Amino acid sequence: MESNTQYKSLDYWNDRYKEEDHYEWFGDYTKFKDVIHSLIRPSDKILTLGCGNSRMSEELYLNNFTNIVNTDYSPILIKAMRKKYISLSKMSWLVMDINNLEFEEKSFDCIIEKGTLDALLVDEKDPWNLSEENLTRIDKILEQVSKILKYGGIFISITFAQPHFRKPLYAHDKFNWSIKLYTIGDTFHYFIYVMKKGEALSESDKMFNSRKKNSDLKIKPVEIEENNLLSIQVD
Repeated sequence: MESNTQYKSLDYWNDRYKEEDHYEWFGDYTKFKDVIHSLIRPSDKILTLGCGNSRMSEELYLNNFTNIVNTDYSPILIKAMRKKYISLSKMSWLVMDINNLEFEEKSFDCIIEKGTLDALLVDEKDPWNLSEENLTRIDKILEQVSKILKYGGIFISITFAQPHFRKPLYAHDKFNWSIKLYTIGDTFHYFIYVMKKGEALSESDKMFNSRKKNSDLKIKPVEIEENNLLSIQVD
């Protein structure tokens, strides 16, 4: 049986993308369309992090969100996607590692990751107590994301991770953003975290701190769930 820890390996992805044309993590675009469309404008410059062979960028493009820069650290994947979407000429594809984002400050109105951060955490044994190595890695990535995001821009993170696991990573004043949470699904939930640059964290979100053990926080998971600002049910 394939181990999820392979998701951190570039060789794994290069080999997979030689054979695989398309795969959607967390379901297809229709599950997230209503939320994403409510947050962005056709004029926005959009960056995708770890785009993979998802059709999300294609769907965005066909819905008139055409100013998209797609990045992934697999050269095999990027070469294939450039060829596949050559007709969508306003969209670009770059080989780039999420750990080293080579863009100017304040370059993007919207940055989207769908499962990319999850892939970086697949080797964690205890979601309540992340390793210092991964805490540092995610922190540096988020610092870069905040740096290249325009004032008033948004960072959209789509994940399986529940708020009591993911908010401690996102809720830091140094990132200079607020957090809204959207819950998608009925019996099985996905979470869309929307960080808006230039807005302050809520007092409840300030209680999170990735350098503390989550189990030490004085908030129960069920109480965190009740802080959701919007819940959307999608069949």
